[in-house]
Amino acid sequence: MNTDEARELLRQWDVQQEAYVAHREQRFTVMLETIRLHLGTDVRVLDLACGPGALSDRVLTALPGSTVVAVDYDPMLLEIARGVLPSNRARVLDVDLVAADWGTHVGDEPFDAIVSSTALHWLSQQQLLGVYTSAARLVKPGGLLLNADHLPFLPPAFQAVAERHDAETQESGFASGALDYRAWHELAYQHPELADLRERREKRFADRLPNPKSPLDLHLAALRGAGFAEVSTVWQYLDDVVVAARR
Repeated sequence: MNTDEARELLRQWDVQQEAYVAHREQRFTVMLETIRLHLGTDVRVLDLACGPGALSDRVLTALPGSTVVAVDYDPMLLEIARGVLPSNRARVLDVDLVAADWGTHVGDEPFDAIVSSTALHWLSQQQLLGVYTSAARLVKPGGLLLNADHLPFLPPAFQAVAERHDAETQESGFASGALDYRAWHELAYQHPELADLRERREKRFADRLPNPKSPLDLHLAALRGAGFAEVSTVWQYLDDVVVAARR
């Protein structure tokens, strides 16, 4: 699809996502600054489950000299990402992170950084372990992995606070005119080139039910087990965290 249409859908996506994720831009800023301060701006980045290109677009803007390989399994979101991201700096690939060999489809050149945002919680614990193990093989020594997501880890009383905060964030966002997740997809399907992908998308995800979210401790342990030398969180707002790992 053309760039103007794709960018308008991305804008609407950002508004929709901000209704679900408070301080979403803060988490992006922390991720990008961590890459810049540790690795510089001339970096090769892999974006896992890139969606319509929100994080990849910010990488290319914030880090001059960067290039991106953006992967996802949703054919509709991939079409939007291809319209948003410049082809001279970004490759957008149809890759299924559930497949054991997904890492063989992103090229042979290692990456300086691997990023993901609000996506890997869809994976089962075993699938998450596989993704982190493959990621460790794809990133250069000294390179980074940064994953931003809602991860359960708070004691019950404070987890309840986080859930109430999420509810208030959504109520405020939708009252201000943000579309919810389903409504955004219906808006996207109004574009003929995306409507043609609807059946393929529904078939791909027909048997993929949401998994229980893996807790923060499991993410940290999985990254250490995959071979990352240093593992921590670099940002937190209630139960929303950015997990960081250095190879």
